[in-house]
Amino acid sequence: MANDLKVLQERVVEAAARKQPLRIRGGGTKEFYGRAAAGEVLDTRGYSGVVDYEPTELVVTARCGTPLGELERTLAERGQLLAFEPPHFGAATIGGVVATGLSGPRRATSGAVRDFVLGVRVIDGRGQDLTFGGRVMKNVAGYDVSRLMVGSLGTLALISEISLKVLPISAATLTLVRAASEADAIRMMNEWGGKPLPISATCWVDGKLFVRLSGAAAALKAARVLIGGDTVENDASLWESLREQTHAFLSNASDLWRLSVPSTAPPLNLGATLIEWGGAQRWVRGTDADRSRIRDAAATARGHATAFRSSGARDDVFTPLKSALARIHRNLKQQFDPHGIFNPGRMYADL
Repeated sequence: MANDLKVLQERVVEAAARKQPLRIRGGGTKEFYGRAAAGEVLDTRGYSGVVDYEPTELVVTARCGTPLGELERTLAERGQLLAFEPPHFGAATIGGVVATGLSGPRRATSGAVRDFVLGVRVIDGRGQDLTFGGRVMKNVAGYDVSRLMVGSLGTLALISEISLKVLPISAATLTLVRAASEADAIRMMNEWGGKPLPISATCWVDGKLFVRLSGAAAALKAARVLIGGDTVENDASLWESLREQTHAFLSNASDLWRLSVPSTAPPLNLGATLIEWGGAQRWVRGTDADRSRIRDAAATARGHATAFRSSGARDDVFTPLKSALARIHRNLKQQFDPHGIFNPGRMYADL
């Protein structure tokens, strides 16, 4: 494991000279996600630690190999958190969090990973040490390369440092549950989403609608009257199971599809479904044989489907790109990684 930035740079320069693919890996907790990667492993865990933290400015900067759990404990000591609730899936690193761009239950109300990235420091495919963005929330000058790195699965550059906006931990939290059909749950989630309610997460599964409220005690009390339902005891375990995918619906599926659709889209009739993010994220079970049916249903709803976890071949994980978008992706790859050494094929076969 490289514990010095120059060591990482030298490894990249050497690989570029040999045109040797590198498989960038932190904790390795999300290797199941995306197409199978190839190449020599470039382990980032040695390049770890918080570089700068200004609690009063709500900004933290950390090296890519910093364990997510360690960073969250540092923030919690000052009453703060990563509001997008990234999954750990084990010993995740903050570099992997940004590279995969996965968010947890709070994403629909607080924002996604990319909404909290203020700046990044990266090593490109030539071994150059580049910095984009900054460490302040008002730094918006120039092309937003920082957020471009989010969800790129390490195919553009090696993210070495990340500056993130953080938020205070809520004063109080309450979860309510009520019986509801899928259609009624979607309707209610959208109705409540249009009101000034302190909703921080929603989930519908097995005929039950769960709503998490976070904020001041008085706000929670008022919202509880409007939403109704019963209080869920020990509710933290529910949202943790959704964040970490240990919930029975998710963990028992060897083949799992993640659909992103408009929150108001009606039931998609794809079988057993778990709905999050106010209706915008829907999880369904399905094998490769169901691929066309699932993708067609998502497209009809004006969304897209990702083969999030598969027991079969990991091809066409992401919805195929239209020609114009594919060209943009290829051009970006060429600019950042001209020798094609970073995680080749991890997103699409030709990238």
